[in-house]
Amino acid sequence: MSKSKSAFVCNDCGADYNKWAGQCTACGAWNTLAEVRLGSSKHLRTSAGRKDGFAGAAGGNVQTLDQIALREQPRINTGSAELDRVLGGGLVSGSAVLIGGNPGAGKSTLLLQLLCKLANEQSCLYVTGEESLQQVAMRARRLGLPTDKLQTLSETNIELLLGIAESLGPAVMVVDSIQVMHWPELASAPGSVAQVRECAALLTRFAKQTGTVLILVGHVTKDGSLAGPKVLEHMIDASIMLESTDDSRYRTLRSHKNRFGAVNELGVFAMTEQGLREVNNPSAIFLSRSDEVASGSVVMVVWEGTRPLLVEIQALVDTNAFGNPRRVAVGLDQNRLAMLLAVLHRHGGLMLGDQDVFVNVVGGVKVSETSADLASLLAMVSSFRNRPLPRDLVVFGEVGLSGEIRPVPSGQERIREAAKHGFRKAIVPAANAPRESLGDMQIIGVKNLSEALDALER
Repeated sequence: MSKSKSAFVCNDCGADYNKWAGQCTACGAWNTLAEVRLGSSKHLRTSAGRKDGFAGAAGGNVQTLDQIALREQPRINTGSAELDRVLGGGLVSGSAVLIGGNPGAGKSTLLLQLLCKLANEQSCLYVTGEESLQQVAMRARRLGLPTDKLQTLSETNIELLLGIAESLGPAVMVVDSIQVMHWPELASAPGSVAQVRECAALLTRFAKQTGTVLILVGHVTKDGSLAGPKVLEHMIDASIMLESTDDSRYRTLRSHKNRFGAVNELGVFAMTEQGLREVNNPSAIFLSRSDEVASGSVVMVVWEGTRPLLVEIQALVDTNAFGNPRRVAVGLDQNRLAMLLAVLHRHGGLMLGDQDVFVNVVGGVKVSETSADLASLLAMVSSFRNRPLPRDLVVFGEVGLSGEIRPVPSGQERIREAAKHGFRKAIVPAANAPRESLGDMQIIGVKNLSEALDALER
């Protein structure tokens, strides 16, 4: 009889060891190593290379790059322009996509809408491990989706699931969710690092060798990571996150990894009674400004993936009465806010050391690029001086430590997007200023912070 093998796997980071230890040397956590039974070597060879199964491997030939025939990857149109944008143009056959998000963000709703539409043209399989088939059918009926073509399955055993999927041969398969799937050969509980990693590896291998589009649903932990440790992001082809806030009906779909498209692409959806509906013009919802003109508010243009997006940034500067000024940034980097205040003091002549400073990006948008530097500074100056900025003003640019205004990528496209939405004045880096005028739009190119502050007086 062949001997069964075992290993010890860390439940926090997924590192494996030959014997038990009190501390994981990879992540430093204590008492996180759990024994995992790997099964016999005979069984591993059988399940990894069955002649009659999906995992039969063919011998490969070594080739140089010029010997490889290049062909365009066929894509499956999802029927949603926003989802296709995030995916890079649609679903690619044989690809593995991981979608994550907070509980209640709408992951299952979005995928159910997707498969009900695709089922009219493609063979689709929706696998649910957390809900019953009755619950899935009730949601589809509530959303008014066609239910006569979509094939559904309630299963958590990965071996039974792959056997059924192999016999059906679906073009698109959704597994909701990867945390509840388990492989009987592993002794650990479903949701552990070992189970998630091995089940995802088996599903991904099935997708690659059969050409099936695999979509995995992953839960988000308290620290915001997908499926606990990010062991899945190395196996899959695309990782997208569906983000939401508790007080907003809008959802943002952002790609963090995509082998077939642009990274950090953004799609916007609105949650309605009929499910998620795509927002074709997201700048319009983020620019729903108050009719009353107030100080500390300005519009900036950020670049999300392959398109510009207009968002409003607000700042509140108030006198601190407790001797410990606060610096709060919502939607922006907290450390960058402290750096901008130091630059404003050194090169702008404004001392805000005794002031509470609050900066917020309206609409729950998270801005990670440096083009928001100049807009943040001008919003803080406007609030500190209590002077409202023109409503038709748009600002973008990166601010350096020496007070210089650095150019940002795709400056011309940002200005054109602002002009399309009716803005008539722009303060931008001098290197991004166009050589030719754009209609009646006044474009002010600035080289340093002093010039930007002087432009506010014009």
